[in-house]
Amino acid sequence: MSRSFWTPLHAKIHRTIRSRHLFGRNQRLLVAVSGGQDSLCLIKLLLDLQSKWGWDLSIAHCDHRWRGDSQANANHVENLAKSWDISFYLETAIEALDSEAAARNWRYQTLNAIAKKHNYNYIVTGHTASDRAETLLYNLMRGTGADGLQALTWQRPLSDNILLVRPLLEVTRAQTKDFCENLQLPIWEDSTNEDLKYTRNRIRLELLPYLQENFNPKVESALAQTAELLQAEVEYLEQAADRLRSEAMKGGVDEWEKRGVGEVSKELLLSPPFALKLNRRVLQKAPLALQRRVMRYCLQQILPHSPSFEQIEKLTALITAPNRSQTDPFPGGAIAKVENDWIIFESKT
Repeated sequence: MSRSFWTPLHAKIHRTIRSRHLFGRNQRLLVAVSGGQDSLCLIKLLLDLQSKWGWDLSIAHCDHRWRGDSQANANHVENLAKSWDISFYLETAIEALDSEAAARNWRYQTLNAIAKKHNYNYIVTGHTASDRAETLLYNLMRGTGADGLQALTWQRPLSDNILLVRPLLEVTRAQTKDFCENLQLPIWEDSTNEDLKYTRNRIRLELLPYLQENFNPKVESALAQTAELLQAEVEYLEQAADRLRSEAMKGGVDEWEKRGVGEVSKELLLSPPFALKLNRRVLQKAPLALQRRVMRYCLQQILPHSPSFEQIEKLTALITAPNRSQTDPFPGGAIAKVENDWIIFESKT
């Protein structure tokens, strides 16, 4: 291991953490380390900045059991933690996970459980601008709105009092590789990163190089910048939609308020004779973008999965539909109908 020294990347991350208020001084940080170049760059930067911030750093490693060398990979990361004299937590999947989504969900649940058990308020991951660009493209091709295109955010809550933080979102994968090579850090090469059966690998290895060569050499940074702009706009739209929803619900949630419930729940929404009501005269005054967000929120309460664009549009159409209009039943049997100034959600009994 090479000795520590101050690089422009150290200065950049120091400024980023401070200016974005990602975490303060003397915090306990649980750093997710796979052993690859991004997470290795992250933990080394945080270790070198530790003296300035007073952090209590620990490493967590999640073994998905995807590869025959996964145990050796875990041992490699544990040895790094020992060499840096910091705590190490390992969790291994009981069964090999069969998809990228399943692995991601298990990983976040596992990291959250470790953080809760050992009293960490921050989980820190090595997602980069390159990951942000890939996620934007991945979500765009699947079909999404601005929420999906904002891709990875700097912070998001994983559970009560535990934040997921990504300090490297303005750093490209090429930069993390240079950093690790310059400091002679022992990168663990993950063979699954070259496996083209995974969609994200095809985006990284085939689509992005094609776009760089034929359209924009700095396409990663351009896409990451787009995601950053969208993040601020999504935050604004969500706040405005929350205010609109609260106004539209006034006078239409008497039973809800009598029960002393501070937030509508799926159980209440689908328990006859309770019905959630929205004042469509209030909604009619709002821009379409906010109308859709209010309707998406309502559908999120009654559907077992994320609402589709078609379902949101079907519901939004009721804002200006003739009296007594109604939707077909949504999955689960709930319907929405128009009664004069109100859109009423109720379950079929």
